[in-house]
Formats: sequence, C-alpha cells, structure tokens
Amino acid sequence: MGMQKPSIPKGTRDFGQREMAERNYIFDTIRSVYRTYGYVQIETPAMENLSTLLGKYGDEGDKLLFRILNSGDAFAKADLSDPAGLVRQVCEKGLRYDLTVPFARYVVQHQSEISFPFRRFQIQPVWRADRPQKGRYREFYQCDADVIGSTSQINELELVQIVDRVFTLLDIRVLVKVNNRKVLTGLAEIAGCPDKVVDITVAIDKLDKIGLEAVEQEMRERGLSEQAVAVIEPILLLEGDTASKLARMRALMNGGSASGLVSETGLRGLDELEELFGFIAAADLRQEVEIDLSLARGLNYYTGAIFEVKACDFPIGSICGGGRYDNLTGIFGLPGLSGVGISFGADRIYDVLKGLDKFPPSLATVTTLLFANMDSAAVPYLIPVAKALREAGIACEIYPDTSKLKKQFDYADRKGIPFISIVGSDEMASNKLNIKNLNTGEQCSFEKEDIKSIKNFLQL
Repeated sequence: MGMQKPSIPKGTRDFGQREMAERNYIFDTIRSVYRTYGYVQIETPAMENLSTLLGKYGDEGDKLLFRILNSGDAFAKADLSDPAGLVRQVCEKGLRYDLTVPFARYVVQHQSEISFPFRRFQIQPVWRADRPQKGRYREFYQCDADVIGSTSQINELELVQIVDRVFTLLDIRVLVKVNNRKVLTGLAEIAGCPDKVVDITVAIDKLDKIGLEAVEQEMRERGLSEQAVAVIEPILLLEGDTASKLARMRALMNGGSASGLVSETGLRGLDELEELFGFIAAADLRQEVEIDLSLARGLNYYTGAIFEVKACDFPIGSICGGGRYDNLTGIFGLPGLSGVGISFGADRIYDVLKGLDKFPPSLATVTTLLFANMDSAAVPYLIPVAKALREAGIACEIYPDTSKLKKQFDYADRKGIPFISIVGSDEMASNKLNIKNLNTGEQCSFEKEDIKSIKNFLQL
C-alpha cells in the first residue's frame, strides 16, 4: 500500500500559528468589550439533538444540517427496507448550524438558574453542509452576543456601543446602518399590500447593487401595482439627517403618501427609531451611525431594530449584523421573552484587517528571549534564570541542542525572537547574564538574579 497523502475535508481549514495569533487578537478584543458591558460567556455542545435543530432554519437550512450517525454500528438494527426513514433511524443528532437556536434551547432548559435580563456571548464553530466556495466554509466561527428578557432599547444602544468600541480598538472605520422591521411592515401597509413585506424588502435590499430603476422593475415582477411602487419610491430617495428622515417618514406613514393610508405599526417603528437615535446621540460614538430605510436583513425573524455594519475602507459584505426578535424561545415552549443580538463576522473582519494591514506586528512574536546553547555545562546555570523570567511573564526558550552559533541565530531570526543571551564560562564565573537586542544590536550585562532589570530591558 502506498503512502496516503494527508488532506482535510473540503470547506474546512487549518489555522497555523500566525492565523491563530491573528484570530485570537480579534476574539480577545471582542471578548474584552463584551465583558465591560456585563455579558457572560457560555458554550453549548458541538452536537444537538436533531429535534432541536430541524424545522428552525426553513427547508433550505434542514438540507444543510450535518447529521451524525448514532454509533459505528448504527445500521445493525436499522430497517433497510424503509430507505426514506433510514436517516431518522440511524441519526438522532446533528452538528449545530448556528449559535442562536442552541442559545434558545439553553435559556429554556436553564431558565430557573438564569438571572434575566440574561446577557450572554458565545464564540464557537458552527457547521453547514454548504457547497464550499471562496469565503464560504463548512466549518466557521460565529461570535454572538444577545440580551434576552428585556424590551428596553438601552440594550440596542449598548450593542451599537459595543460595535463602535470593537471597531475603534481594531482601527477599522465602519458605518453602522440601523432600521426597524416595523417600518418595513408599515411600508407594505401604506403601499396597500401588507402581505408583500418580504417581496418589497428583498427588492429594496438590492438598491446599492442594482439601482432604483432595477429595484422598481423587480417590485413590479413580484406583483406590486404601479401605485404601490409610486408610494415606495420617495422613501427610497430620502436624503438628509436622521431627524429629517424620521419627520418625512412620519408624514408618509400618517396618511401623507400617494395612497393616503395610515400605518400604526410603521409609526410605532418610527417612535422606536427616534428613541434609539436619541440614546445614540447621547453616547457620543466614534463611528458613523445612520438610518437606512432599505436595510432588510434575515427578515422573518426580526421584529424591531435591525443592524448592519459595513467597513468603509475595504470592499466586503457586512462584517457584523443583528436585530431584535420577540419570540426566540417560544419554539421551545417559553413564549414572551424578547431579545436583541448581534453577530460579528470573524472571518470577514479577519479579511479586512489583513487587507488594510491592521494586525499589530508583534502578534507573530511568541518567544522574547532565546538562551543560546554553546556549552552543555551552562545549561544548569540557565535553567533557574529561564524559570524566573517565565514566572515574571517573559516567554523564553533554551535552545535544546549544543550547536553552531550561526544555526541558533538563524532559528531566532526565523521565529522572530528579538533577544538572545549567550553565556560562557566568564559569565558563569561572575554570576552574570548578557543579552543582545537582535533588532538594534544593543548589548547589556546583568546580575543573574536581577530579574526586574532584565525584564525591563526585554520589554522595550
């Protein structure tokens, strides 16, 4: 038998040391900001019962679930004469498809020990049996934060503040777009076709990509009358600041459109937007936030505010999004809990940081100091120094093999180790340690016990 060439499944990938350092930089930044807003971290298992997952993502989602065989001999007891029911017989579990459904299950299962409002964040991989293509993986990480059990828009504000802080720390300029699902419902109502919310929003969602005329043509193709299109058009052309957009919309929702219809739902949505933008004005954000009345996002699920975040200096889809939903836990028998959440697109944020060259250069450096191994007699002398430095938080290595100095310098260079220490019999006799900064060429000699001074020299 020939040697098998190692490989990994399509749509998955390895993360080497460099990628891990860069990904951890993103996750650590997000995690630190979540914590300052009182969010707690939870994790749920990679697999859930299929009964938890099926029927929650629509037919398309059900097809994309990875199912897991009950055991290695799952087929032993299976009734092979029933091919249609075979999957049900041999698979009772599946890999999770997102973090939201497991979160809903978690809240219902642990409701007696949770303090509401419950603010949780979760950073874990999810799996989808999708066709792998550029930027689409079968295993990828989601990074979610939700607060459940409160209807206050202070929660929405804080999620916008979290987005603002995270991207300010990552040094990425973003535009945060905000809309409200009730305004979209109101739009369909004053256009005289309340049953066409999805058709209208799917069309206007493409405004950026295909332009106004093509959007109007698509609405006609989706069965909207000329009058309906005439009602919607001025809304798509709204300009100006937040206050003037809201005032104009309020007039239209209140009977001022071509149809003369009034939408209570639409007016409620505008009240919510007005309150939220009042909070945002008080929060003094660094990034830009605007109302975008064409913003639709995964419609069927949201009931209030909707968010989407775009990078300003790098062409890529949205890098963060979310919204409010009224009945996430109802599917598991606990109705009436409203929640709002966001999800950071870690893979896309990674691409933006890479593309704009915004990762800190120090991320690649793991080891700070290499103790050269010139003479095996020096090793017992170095072991306690290395131990003391590690306890003081300095990453160091003793080169394990006695070998030519050039080889050890090459090793330090390849690993990006900035300092080297070469100890010979003279240093040992005088209880000294000399250290060279490989970037500047500067050399210094220290008392072996003076860990504080050594640490200061290494933390330039």
